[in-house]
Amino acid sequence: MSVSDLTKEEQDHVRDALRFLRIRFGTNKLLGQALRCKKDSIQQLVMGKYAVSANMAFKVARLAAVTFDDVTTGRYPVKGMCPHCGRGPG
Repeated sequence: MSVSDLTKEEQDHVRDALRFLRIRFGTNKLLGQALRCKKDSIQQLVMGKYAVSANMAFKVARLAAVTFDDVTTGRYPVKGMCPHCGRGPG
C-alpha cells in the first residue's frame, strides 16, 4: 500500500463514500468515468489495496456535492441514506 496524506480513519471514510457512490452510479466503470480514473483503480481503492489520496477525497467530495470534511470525517454518506435515490433517513 502506498503512502497517503490522510489518516487510516479518513481513508476508511473515503472508501465508504466510494462504495456508496458505486451503488449510486451502478458500476465501477461509470464511477471511474465520473472521477476520471480507471474502474480497476476504484475497485483496488475500495478493497484497501491502494492508499486513498487527498486528491481522490476531493474528487469524491466534488462528485457528491459535499465538503471535503464531510467525506473524510464520515458525515457523507449519511447513515440510512438511500444510495439509489439519495433520500435521507426519516
